[in-house]
Amino acid sequence: MATQQHHGYNAAVEDFRDQEYPMLEDSVYLDHAGSTLCAKSLMDAFALEMTSTLYGNPHSASLSSQLSASRIDDIRLRLLDFFNADPSEYDLVFVPNATAGVKLVVEAFRALPEGYSYMYHQSCHTSLVGAREDAKQNICVNDADLHSYLTGEDSFDSVDPVSATLFAYSAQSHMDGCRYPLSWPKHLKEHSNDRSAPFFALLDAASLSATSQLDLSSADFAADFVVFSLYKIFGFPDLGALIVRRTAEHIFDRRRYFGGGTVDLVTCGKKEQWHARKTQFLHERLEDGTLPFHSIMALDSSMTVHLKLFGSMHRVGAHTAYLASKLFNGLQQLQHGNSLPVCVMYKQPTDSAGALGTGPVVSFNLKNSEGGWISLGEVEKLAILQKIHIRTGSLCSPGKVAAALNLEPWEMKRNLSAGFRCGVDSEIMGGKPTGVIRASFGAMSIESDVDRFLEFVKEFFVEECPTSPTPPQHRDVVPAMLTLSPNIRVKSIIVYPVKSCGGYVVPAGIRWEVKPEGLAWDREWCLVHHGSGQALSQKRYPKMTLFRPTLDFENGFLRVSYHDPGDQMSPPCEIHIPLSANPTFFDHESKQMSSRVCGEQISAQAYVSAETNNFFSQALGVPCVLARFPAGGKGLSSRTVKTRVEQHQQADIYRMLPGSFPDIPSPPDSDSEQPERGKILLSNESPILLVNRSSVEALNREITGRGGKAVAEDSFRANIVVEPVYEETGRLHAAYSEDTWSTIRIGGHDFKLLGACQRCQMVCVDQMTGNRRQEPFSTLAKTRRFDGKVYFGAHMRLESRLGDRSLANQSPAIEVGETVSVGAWLS
Repeated sequence: MATQQHHGYNAAVEDFRDQEYPMLEDSVYLDHAGSTLCAKSLMDAFALEMTSTLYGNPHSASLSSQLSASRIDDIRLRLLDFFNADPSEYDLVFVPNATAGVKLVVEAFRALPEGYSYMYHQSCHTSLVGAREDAKQNICVNDADLHSYLTGEDSFDSVDPVSATLFAYSAQSHMDGCRYPLSWPKHLKEHSNDRSAPFFALLDAASLSATSQLDLSSADFAADFVVFSLYKIFGFPDLGALIVRRTAEHIFDRRRYFGGGTVDLVTCGKKEQWHARKTQFLHERLEDGTLPFHSIMALDSSMTVHLKLFGSMHRVGAHTAYLASKLFNGLQQLQHGNSLPVCVMYKQPTDSAGALGTGPVVSFNLKNSEGGWISLGEVEKLAILQKIHIRTGSLCSPGKVAAALNLEPWEMKRNLSAGFRCGVDSEIMGGKPTGVIRASFGAMSIESDVDRFLEFVKEFFVEECPTSPTPPQHRDVVPAMLTLSPNIRVKSIIVYPVKSCGGYVVPAGIRWEVKPEGLAWDREWCLVHHGSGQALSQKRYPKMTLFRPTLDFENGFLRVSYHDPGDQMSPPCEIHIPLSANPTFFDHESKQMSSRVCGEQISAQAYVSAETNNFFSQALGVPCVLARFPAGGKGLSSRTVKTRVEQHQQADIYRMLPGSFPDIPSPPDSDSEQPERGKILLSNESPILLVNRSSVEALNREITGRGGKAVAEDSFRANIVVEPVYEETGRLHAAYSEDTWSTIRIGGHDFKLLGACQRCQMVCVDQMTGNRRQEPFSTLAKTRRFDGKVYFGAHMRLESRLGDRSLANQSPAIEVGETVSVGAWLS
């Protein structure tokens, strides 16, 4: 696209975004950006049509129903015309999404008398890979294999000669935007003419058609089945489409299931069971039940807005190609202060990709100044805070990602055994990343999206002045325990009875019991999503902090109040939950309820009280139930400590001790090798979280020095906050000195430090208002990131004294104001 044309397009879309999405003006869309946005004017027009015209079920003979049927036929033809598909050669079937279209094709081939053989390209989307499971035989091919087939170097002898063959591929890789020839089906069919069994081709055009014009009228186009994601093209509604070449329609003749609206006559009863399918159009036989006719009406409006705003797909393609090229070049040029590259690029530059070019997709990973990989989880956490929409992971492109990252099948299976799952935070395993970062552009992407993303990478991941690890100090150093000192004390004690909800500050003068699982009453309850069984978290539902608990021991209740300060019309409300674990309060089937906390399956007891569950559900606007996870359980009713001393702490603690490194065991490879770590309830990793007030103050100085606003210490949701008594304190009591502590004593009780606390964007939830902000995670990511992870605070647990039969040891308790002594390595 010429520079002047590009700037004109960019300016028009930028103005449109400013007018249509004023609440989202600070966001950066790099996940098929803009293609997934629903313009306010579009929604207004759609709402006006829905409130001024009555549409009925198209299967009826009423006027409103016939109006729906007529409009659907018109929109179907309009969509075929959009893809230059002649209605005499193609039929279009509306489906919920592209995957549903793939399933329709697979079900038809599965019903063939001889079944089918399946050949699929390595870069296929997961939905295409899954089609192999129903095939008599399947083969995964790469570019070299296809070249051999097309040049005659190899034949189809490896494919079953009796059954039909289905070849499937993605026109554009969902992982890196690599485009593949649309002429492949034509040439493969020509080379399979000597086979008795027919050859068919299934094309996944979901990624390609989002920004490129697909021309089904081309003489080189020979795919029999094409699937699309219409929302990726037009933004709204969430629909898919399957286009079928009429010469391949007979594949669906053996489809057995039929739904409402797909048959002309059905007989039921003992005498005879028979039905007659509709025969005029394929879509009449495949669109089971009532079509989402309101969504199809919305599609018509979206196509009109798309045409008015963008003109043609060629303009969209040229614009997005320019943006992708700019981002690719910008990322490729980034270097650390020691000249090492910041990004490992998986997308080829446009000018080196041949005549096909590449789609507007940029895939990459980040490395630090020492050449180590940066965790995708950390990238996502920071991106969320900066309102940057990107995608990370395997991107539903398992073959292409494995090839790009050089992941062998045995390595992927090992990662699975080690706990890696699709959809969880992608970490570095076996020295390799488990996924990639993908930025993809759409019709409403603008140049400022690229600029802001490049600035984001520069700000958080480019190390201008990399530092080398501190060299060992050869001097005599011995471990020692500090004696009781008035220089540090317990500032506050907080428990969080309901996981991810507000905290209860223990009043001064009250001795609070400490158990092996943590502080008494801490995270004994949780809110569980009624549908998924997943424990709710502030990361997704920040308003959970507005549930404020009070432990009323005199009356035997946990009182929970809720008030949203941003909603002045909503009065405060409160619920009383008995502290007693009376079995009648719980669903006797709840132990069979599948619940998950931090990805870990647990068995909790769900409350049956509708009043209790409605209180939480209505306040959050999320269907959930209150569940209890009392101490002392086993199996799925029990959880163990997950944390450990991190490498950056090991370096600080042990690097000056001659001979100490051999005593540091490497991390166990499996759970069976893990030492006994102690029990926890519903906390993420450990029984107790400690925060040093000096560290909070130091962090706030960094934040305000960068122009930000200081954060309250409750942002870190600590159980125990310690503080220096005097301004002048020893080295071990200074900011971040907790990284070097091995044990502490509060009053007469010992606690073992278990390692630093890895932080996520949850610390950015304002605990008073439930609003999200960028701090303190943004500054932590620049000042407290080690090995690609962000740390603040320390995990710890109670250490009982063996052989001590005193009442104090049997019933340990601490209180605010008690002095603290620290055990650390002293020089």
